[in-house]
Amino acid sequence: MSDQTSIADVRRYYGEVLQSNADLKTGACCPPEAMPAPLRRLLDDVHPTIRDRFYGCGSPLPPALDGMTVLDLGCGSGRDAYLLSRLVGERGRVIGVDMTAEQLDIARAHQRWHADRYGYAQSNVRFIDGYIEDLAACGIADSSIDVVVSNCVLNLSSEKACVFAEILRVLKPGGELYFSDVFADRRIPQSLRRDPVLLGECLAGAIYHEDFRRLMARAGCADARTVSSHSIPLIDEEIIRKIGMVGFTSMTVRAFKLDLEDRCEDYGQVATYRGTIQDCPHAFDLDDHHHFETGRPLRVCGNTFDMLAATRYRAHFELVGSKHTHFGLFDCTTAPASAQPSATSCC
Repeated sequence: MSDQTSIADVRRYYGEVLQSNADLKTGACCPPEAMPAPLRRLLDDVHPTIRDRFYGCGSPLPPALDGMTVLDLGCGSGRDAYLLSRLVGERGRVIGVDMTAEQLDIARAHQRWHADRYGYAQSNVRFIDGYIEDLAACGIADSSIDVVVSNCVLNLSSEKACVFAEILRVLKPGGELYFSDVFADRRIPQSLRRDPVLLGECLAGAIYHEDFRRLMARAGCADARTVSSHSIPLIDEEIIRKIGMVGFTSMTVRAFKLDLEDRCEDYGQVATYRGTIQDCPHAFDLDDHHHFETGRPLRVCGNTFDMLAATRYRAHFELVGSKHTHFGLFDCTTAPASAQPSATSCC
């Protein structure tokens, strides 16, 4: 299957076949009740038409976004872009990129409605018709973006290496990639990757976990972190017959444009969360095994220390230590972040 055939199939599925999230054939789509409470409250101010055309598998909207420039890859009809519009505030900017004209028409038709709803003088959201594999053609410059998000879209690309290379190109140093997508427990057979329904349902292009790790390493990101995950049920009998042998997981992943090591190393460093991130007064979960309780010092590896010290999270932590003395490998395989979902958790 050529790249152009794949693109045409995706366009057709999201532009013509799917008319609402009720048309999906798997349980990948994230229902509103699974979202963190602060985001659910914001969802009430998103136009109903936009909400009905949402096909994401998570809530990849990180905290501490006020005044940031955020890029939403595969923005579709704009649900997450309009949630981000609120989170970045009137001083911030949101750029949505998508290749499906029908979806972008819906998104653009509601720009003024959302600006008025939020009390903004003008919309702080811009939608671009383009390809996530070529953000330069979309006019997005090197090191110009604070945060890149994406919701169940990267799997649809047949050129994933190009996508991640472009993401790291446009991110500022210390910038964050925060995305939700479908992952597989094995490589998808080539014959099934050609199936237009499996492709449109985000199964045929699902990334095998280990291939994702290798891909990120080649792109220059040595330490991508899983924030949350849940298994995806296959509802349709025909889809189960075709691809039921594969285990699918919806995962939310966090990565930074930082020079990190490929292992967790121990330098005797300590981080203490100040409790100052909005909607995270009691704790902040960096990932599924780093739960920072407000005021409680936590020993961290060198990579985790840098993820806090060299990013926009710096102001929210007291950080003690340096890399002058090395103590060997750091055991980062601790218990899950928390039994209860925090404000940064995703469905």
